Amino acid sequence: MNDRRIWWFFIVPCMLVAVAVVMSLAAVFQYSFREFVPGSLETGGFTLDNFYSIGRPVYFLVILDTLLISFLTAVFCLLLSYPVAYALVRTQSEWVRTLLVILSITPLFTGEIVRTYAWMLVLGSDGFINSTLMALGIVSRPVQFMYTKFGVIVALVHFSMPVMIIMLATAVSHVNRDFEKAAANLGAAPLTVFWRVTVPLTMAGIVASTVVIFAWTMSAFATPQLIGGGKVLMISNLVYLQGLSSFNFPIAAVLSAVAFIVAVGSLALVQPFVTRLERRVAEQ
Repeated sequence: MNDRRIWWFFIVPCMLVAVAVVMSLAAVFQYSFREFVPGSLETGGFTLDNFYSIGRPVYFLVILDTLLISFLTAVFCLLLSYPVAYALVRTQSEWVRTLLVILSITPLFTGEIVRTYAWMLVLGSDGFINSTLMALGIVSRPVQFMYTKFGVIVALVHFSMPVMIIMLATAVSHVNRDFEKAAANLGAAPLTVFWRVTVPLTMAGIVASTVVIFAWTMSAFATPQLIGGGKVLMISNLVYLQGLSSFNFPIAAVLSAVAFIVAVGSLALVQPFVTRLERRVAEQ
């Protein structure tokens, strides 16, 4: 089999999948230009009013909450994942590396709903955290973790950390250790070497992984649905309520389009920045 046939062997399935995805998105987005008919599963004629309805507080505040939760999840995920990724790459102990790999990768083999239910047991009024705090006498009554943005963010950070660790570990592994040794030989302290050399050299990976987690978190459904309990809504939950509870398919389609545009747009906007960082690092 020649090279051209090999390329077509991989390209044709990818093209078919891409066409199917584009057609599916087009089928969903066309509802955003249709008029909602209350009490009917059928939609009306062409209208742009659905896009103006997004400015209503009931929708706009959910969009803002989604952006805020996704941003905070990405930031906290970065702060917690970077030390793990750094230790995973730089440790000299094989058993420590193996342990970190197991702890980092194992959650990927557990379903989102299973992990979310586990966090419900941890964050609940009679859960592990509240039971421990009350047993130690720190609080006299359970602290409200469930049905709050804090609880949703905690569960989403745990859900996203494996992917973040893998991406950051890749970035750290590509750092040229000679730069760190040169800085140390010039008298820089280990912490200074880390902040002034290692972190800047992994900045492309930091930016890319943060944006990926931000875009990925925007589509979260099960975690905010269960941990939020209807009090903390994200765009996916609102799409579910509008599309399958109220049968307002046009508004559900508009909300889906907003989430899609923000997620894809953030990835597209950051790509030139990451490319410049990688080029700058390569030139050093």
